[in-house]
Amino acid sequence: MLWLTWFWVIWLVGGLALLGLELHSQAFFAFFLALGAFGAAIAAALIREQWWPSVVVFAGISAAGLALVRPVFVRIAERRQGPPLILPGPSGRGALVGQQALTLDAVGDEHHPGHAQLAGERWLAVTDQPGGLQPDTAVKVTAVRGT
Repeated sequence: MLWLTWFWVIWLVGGLALLGLELHSQAFFAFFLALGAFGAAIAAALIREQWWPSVVVFAGISAAGLALVRPVFVRIAERRQGPPLILPGPSGRGALVGQQALTLDAVGDEHHPGHAQLAGERWLAVTDQPGGLQPDTAVKVTAVRGT
């Protein structure tokens, strides 16, 4: 079978494509599949009479990498990025309602807005409180208007 002599090229091209995919995803799935494909390319180049040894090598390397090494890579990447920011409740504007914030400057009515820090970001803030709010006051988000 002539195609078996070039079977390693298919594995090599597949591995390169998976590496390209990993550069965009950075989830460490395609990386281990690419390693498996490179191992399969080596097996296919050495054992040209049969195709199945390269498939076994691909499956073994990929599965071992995903099960044993990927969790370590993910932990290292998460440590570098810091903890994820997760707002409880529904996503979008509704997730902000009920959250605690801290006024950064004086906050008044809609004609005299101020700023508050919420979830690590600076937001435009207004209040219905007579006399407004002073800086460094803990507040609770009751509504979100605009973007």
